[in-house]
Amino acid sequence: MNQAAVAANLDEAVGFALPARSARGRLVRLGPVLDEVLSAHDYPAPIARILSEALVLTALLGAMLKEAEGQLTMQAQTESGIIDLLVCDYKGGELRGYVRFDGERLAAEASLPSLFALFGKGYLAITFDQAVTRERYQGIVPLEGESLAEAAQHFFSQSEQIPSLVRLAVNDTGHVAGGILLQHLPEGEEGRERLHTRLDHPEWEHVRALAETIRANELVDQDLPLETLLWRLFHEEEEVRVLSSVPLSRGCRCSFEYVRDVIGRFGAEERRDMVDDDGFISVDCEFCSRVFPIRLRDFDDRD
Repeated sequence: MNQAAVAANLDEAVGFALPARSARGRLVRLGPVLDEVLSAHDYPAPIARILSEALVLTALLGAMLKEAEGQLTMQAQTESGIIDLLVCDYKGGELRGYVRFDGERLAAEASLPSLFALFGKGYLAITFDQAVTRERYQGIVPLEGESLAEAAQHFFSQSEQIPSLVRLAVNDTGHVAGGILLQHLPEGEEGRERLHTRLDHPEWEHVRALAETIRANELVDQDLPLETLLWRLFHEEEEVRVLSSVPLSRGCRCSFEYVRDVIGRFGAEERRDMVDDDGFISVDCEFCSRVFPIRLRDFDDRD
């Protein structure tokens, strides 16, 4: 990463805590990683924008995983929307994502589509997979609100019972995106009964009001370090504790070996049925748009 990117906290998730207010959060700003993910697809501007926001949200959530090898997957499934499926995931600081959509319906929109126009009756599913304990937790809520940020806040209030604030932004060029996630800790301590968390706690109302002053252009300002942004928001607080940062990168985990191993789980007869007219089993990766052509003889040493 070049020095300019480091100075602007591009492709980084920065954690912070306000101990006196029992609050914690993350700031994320994506730059080159965003370009890498989007460059694999020729998405129209509205689709690229919603995917950019989704990648920021995925980074905000994924960077909170306690286990370095844990994985977070965010998936939006829809009924009657322009977007049929949106998937993003995070593992060890690596991000990837893609969108499946109806191009003709999008082109017929006279203006920038609303969240409902894009997703119709949709659902947001967020899955946390812990690597060491092998525990899996999934929350599913309706895609409600005017933006993906509002839908994420709804997820936390309904599924997690944690007061949260989410803000997402993409700059005019589409090459930088940023976001903030702020949450109130249950009873001021992590690990206590979440039933004791008040959604209208006075400490939470105070920090939420401060965080709501953040502007979209601040989240994507490459000349504004994220620690400086934190100071702007919370400089009157007793303590603003900057936690560890997580470098972010694009990480599609597909490879010839991985695809061959997956296809190799099918029986020999089933694999023969998969062969196309050119003599290959062609498997494409939705995340990076790469195609992996595999011949039957590639499995000879496995059968």
